[in-house]
Amino acid sequence: MKVTLIRHTKVALPEGTCYGWSDVALADTFEQEAAATKHNLQKNLPFDAIFSSPLTRARQLAAYCGYPTPTLDDRLKEINMGEWEMRRYDDIEREDSHILAWYEDYMHLETTGGESFPMLYRRVAAFLDQLKTRSYNRVAVFSHGGVLICAGIYGGLFTKENAFENLVPFGGIEEIEI
Repeated sequence: MKVTLIRHTKVALPEGTCYGWSDVALADTFEQEAAATKHNLQKNLPFDAIFSSPLTRARQLAAYCGYPTPTLDDRLKEINMGEWEMRRYDDIEREDSHILAWYEDYMHLETTGGESFPMLYRRVAAFLDQLKTRSYNRVAVFSHGGVLICAGIYGGLFTKENAFENLVPFGGIEEIEI
């Protein structure tokens, strides 16, 4: 099965804002970015099934690309940043010393009150494991950067050690075979 994963477009937040599970608005450049994504998806058509994170930024891109009613799945949400949600990283550093340890080992440590990368990976892998039991040939998944990183590891595109070097840009596409 070919799985095409699509990362949402840019968000309307200041650089350096932590927003994981928060439902945030998209940047003013949404239409231009979404048009480019829709164009780039044409080579992947048709899809047997469409899935999306329930967060608006993923659903809005799915709708723009012609899929207004994707199957929503909570396992496709971005990593839960817990108490750091909607705060600037600079402000977090002044108030929560745990973030310094997290910077050093973000592939293993949980955010304060949130998730760790292994927790995110487990839920994305559970989604993909379940997807493999279905008889689809081509599936589209509208989601987030962290989810695409997990899917890339799962699909053998890259290793955990160099995962973040392979972060798909906003509005970008990643394909895996499962």
